[in-house]
Amino acid sequence: MEYLAELPDIQFVDVIEALGTVAFAISGIRLASAKRFDWFGAVIVGFVTAIGGGTMRDVLLDVTPFWMQSSLYIWCTLFAFLIVAFFRRLLVHLDNTIFWFDCIGLGLFVVVGYEKTMMLGYPMWVCVFMAMITGIVGGIVRDMLINEIPIIFTQELYAVACIIGGIIFGILIYFGVGLVLTEVITAVSVVIIRILATKFGWKLPNLKDD
Repeated sequence: MEYLAELPDIQFVDVIEALGTVAFAISGIRLASAKRFDWFGAVIVGFVTAIGGGTMRDVLLDVTPFWMQSSLYIWCTLFAFLIVAFFRRLLVHLDNTIFWFDCIGLGLFVVVGYEKTMMLGYPMWVCVFMAMITGIVGGIVRDMLINEIPIIFTQELYAVACIIGGIIFGILIYFGVGLVLTEVITAVSVVIIRILATKFGWKLPNLKDD
């Protein structure tokens, strides 16, 4: 049974990160497909969407970017590509497909960003900021690559949803709520905020130049 000791210690946050990677990669690949990118281009867009926020977070925290330590994220991106390739017609006919995968990825990556920063010993305000960075940067780079206005500037409460999610995570941890339950509540909260903001058109006031 010695081989069991060599198996990696998989945490729930690792599962969340893998699911978030697939969700964000699907959103990137689906948008690239709509822009008629070739297979290679679509995979690159999907990969950058999935790892962009976490890379920025790790660079700011002065640690090795997470995707350079494991091939999991490449495989998750390729898996996302296969989903889009084989179920393209279904995804095209589903209303707001990109929105749903983007919401799911956003909620999951807020959790990952906060928890990884927290584990490095940073205070709550830094964790909240890094949770936001993890959630939004991949989508910004994705939209720039496909020549679209970044979604953060055009849709309701995108970055704000990440900030609120990070604050919820910090408050729950402060009051002793279990880590797994905190992760689930935070991710679901971000998704719900995005859905409600889109449904009811909640936006921050525009800065007017009178």
